[in-house]
Amino acid sequence: MRTKLLKQKNALKARRVRRVRAKIHGTTDMPRVAIFKSNRFLYAQAIDDVSATTLASVDGKKLGFKANKEAAVNVAKVFADTLKEKGIEKVVYDRRGNIYHGVIATFADALRDNGIKL
Repeated sequence: MRTKLLKQKNALKARRVRRVRAKIHGTTDMPRVAIFKSNRFLYAQAIDDVSATTLASVDGKKLGFKANKEAAVNVAKVFADTLKEKGIEKVVYDRRGNIYHGVIATFADALRDNGIKL
């Protein structure tokens, strides 16, 4: 019974991810920032969908930050600095099927505060 619920939950999440991804597309000038939040850590990467390459990434686990709002601000600051070093000022935000609130929204706001246009 439990596996049936997990399969249904995962299928619904996959549908949300596909629905969001159908509307956004990253380029070299304006890459897609995909965020992943597990229960413990926060990860983000800037992706050029034209050439299918990752331009920049940040790993909250390696930085020692958990997946909470205070850590999201710090991870976003490090990520914004990395993007600026690569010459990227504008990005498209991919929330990966997550609801835009809490840690996901705080990360986006912190990127804006650090000079990255979403």
